[in-house]
Amino acid sequence: MQTNLISGIEERIQAFVKLGECFGDFVRWTASDKPAVDIELEWLKKLEPLVSQAKSHNGWFTNENIVYALECWAELLQEDRLRTWLYSYDLKQIPPRTIAIITAGNIPLVGFHDVLCTLITGHKALIKCSSNDKLLLPFVADFLIAQSDQFRGKIEFSDGVLQDFDAVIATGSNNTARYFEFYFSKKPHIIRKNRNSVAVLKGNESEDELKLLGEDVFRYFGLGCRSVSKLFLPRDYDFDKLFKALYGYRNLLDHVKYTNNYDYNKAVYLMSEFDSLDNGFVMLKEDQRYGSPIATLFYEYYGTVEQLKQRLKQDEEQIQCLVAIGFTDDEVPFGQTQRPGLNDYADGVDTVEFLLRN
Repeated sequence: MQTNLISGIEERIQAFVKLGECFGDFVRWTASDKPAVDIELEWLKKLEPLVSQAKSHNGWFTNENIVYALECWAELLQEDRLRTWLYSYDLKQIPPRTIAIITAGNIPLVGFHDVLCTLITGHKALIKCSSNDKLLLPFVADFLIAQSDQFRGKIEFSDGVLQDFDAVIATGSNNTARYFEFYFSKKPHIIRKNRNSVAVLKGNESEDELKLLGEDVFRYFGLGCRSVSKLFLPRDYDFDKLFKALYGYRNLLDHVKYTNNYDYNKAVYLMSEFDSLDNGFVMLKEDQRYGSPIATLFYEYYGTVEQLKQRLKQDEEQIQCLVAIGFTDDEVPFGQTQRPGLNDYADGVDTVEFLLRN
C-alpha cells in the first residue's frame, strides 16, 4: 500500500473502480444486450433510461457520444490508473471542505473530472449542473453513495444560488467567466474560459493519421474544448488529401442539428462572399481566430516552424490541446484529444493540487 495515501482514500478508490466497472458493463450491455456479470443489473437498468432522457433533453447528446464518454471513463477508473495518478501528490490528512463545482454542458459528463478530484481527496462536492447535462452526474452520486459511506453527505446538488462553500471550480464561456470572477473573487477558485484545440500539419501525414484527426475534429460534433477547431498548414497544402480522409465522417449529416448548422453557416459564408472550401458536410475557412462554428474548420498558413511556435506560445491561454507529430513536447497524438488522462487538467491547472492547497 502506498504510504502517502490519506486515511479513507482506499475505500474511495474502490468505489470509483466499481463505478468504472459499471460504466464498462453498461457499454458492453448496450452493445450485446447481455446481462452484466460484475455489476448488479439494477444499476444498468437505472442508467439506461437516463441515457435516453439525456438524449431527449440535449439534442447534441447522441447515444454514441454518451456511450463513448462512459467508455472513456471506464478505462480511466481502473485501480492501477487511479493509484498512479494519486501517488504523485502528498495526500496527507487535510480538513474536509466544501467545493462548489459549476459544470459546463457541452459534452456528456464534462464536469465529472472536477467531481472526481473533489471527492477522492475527501472534500464535499456542491454541484450546480448545467441545464444541458443534469441527469448523469446525479446517477454517479447515487452509485458512489451506495458503494461507500465515505460519500454519504459529501455530494449535494443545487439549482439555485450556491451558498456555504469554501472554494469553487467553475467552467463556462468567456462571458460567464467574467461573472464568476466577480462573484467568487473572495474565494479560492479555478475559473475556466473558452478554449479551443488546434492541429499543426506538415503536409506529409498519412491517410490513416488524417482519419484520426477527424476524430479530434468531429467527436461530440466539435463542441468540446478539446475538439480541434483550427488547422495550421504549410503554404502548399493539399486539401484534396484532407477531404478524402475526412469523408468517412459524412454521416454527421444524419444529425439534424449538425445539418442545420452546416446549412446556416454555408449560407452566411455565401451571402457574405467569404472564401471557403466545402466537401458537402464540413467547410474549411481561412481565418485567424481559433473558435470555429459547428460544421466549419478554420485554417491558417504558417511560415517557419519557429514562427508558428512563437505564435502558439503567445496564444497559449486560448488553446487547450495541440495535435501534431514531432512539433512540441506536449503535443497530443492524432485521434487522442477526447481521451485525456487523469492528469490532463483543463487549462493546465492542476485541480488536485488546488484542492490540497486551498
